[in-house]
Amino acid sequence: MELQEKIAVPIFTEVDREVFLKEVYPGRRPAVLRGVDLGPCVERWTVEYLGMKGGEREVKIHVSTVTQMDFLHKNFVYKTLPFNEFVRRASEAKHSDFFLCEDESYYLRSLGEDVRKEPAELSKQFPDLAEDFHIPQFFESDQFFSSVFRISSCGLQLWTHYDVMDNLLAQVTGRKRVVLYSPQDALHLYLNGDKSEVLDIDAPDLKQFPEFVKARRYDCVLEPGDLLFIPALWFHNTLALHFGVGVNIFWRHLSADSYDKKDPYGNKDPVAAARALQTLERGLHALDELPAEYRDFYGRRMVQRIQKRTYCHSPDSETTIPRSLSNKPG
Repeated sequence: MELQEKIAVPIFTEVDREVFLKEVYPGRRPAVLRGVDLGPCVERWTVEYLGMKGGEREVKIHVSTVTQMDFLHKNFVYKTLPFNEFVRRASEAKHSDFFLCEDESYYLRSLGEDVRKEPAELSKQFPDLAEDFHIPQFFESDQFFSSVFRISSCGLQLWTHYDVMDNLLAQVTGRKRVVLYSPQDALHLYLNGDKSEVLDIDAPDLKQFPEFVKARRYDCVLEPGDLLFIPALWFHNTLALHFGVGVNIFWRHLSADSYDKKDPYGNKDPVAAARALQTLERGLHALDELPAEYRDFYGRRMVQRIQKRTYCHSPDSETTIPRSLSNKPG
């Protein structure tokens, strides 16, 4: 018996702005976009070329002795290397120069110039390489938030998490498996903030995470030159099948004032959502003043009121999703 229901992410070919906005974006579901012109980067971005163009600019990287990086338990260390040295090491299976062990794994997520204030932008951090990469013009320019350069060792798997902005993952070189989960399956993913506690999604500990089998799994493998549209709030887990280079383009699906202005990473919950969660915490603290049977009774009433106000039925399942996450205009 299959561990989870598995659904293939649909593939769209020859997608331009009009096709994206009419056929892909309104559905608020992941989609692989094949045949979009990303520029000469797909042919040019070899290890040697990246090292030459990126030069000796220092970059902060994740280094781990294992291939499953876990942000919740921090099973990695942060190190700094010149970009050209980092690329050389990340492309190797065994290292003559290393921090922890000869088969350690590397991961780069580019940062803004002022990491506390500025989002990452490829044209600012790596201007020479940015000339090779064409950002698809699928959204208005004032919706743009960041363009994040990502490079990872072969075999590296990143933790399951969601982002609060829409995202195009451009897989420039190498192949990458991406597994996604719908926001409506959030209750099955054992969340800790924006991350799932289920690290091994292929062989999960079902004694510890029994509800995980109920989450529907969306699968795809990105080939060089592919784009993956990841709508806001969709969970995703990536596995590098080869040494690979990618660029994430994030843009605002909601109005600009819906987001925390002091969030350079774009991963804080929208302002209204954060305010609602804080209010809920205050309500739960108020219930702590009551005996257990009263907390149980009024807790159930709170759940009922939340469901009545915010849930609606998904068109393709018996589960429910928050009204605010469905039928959004593109």
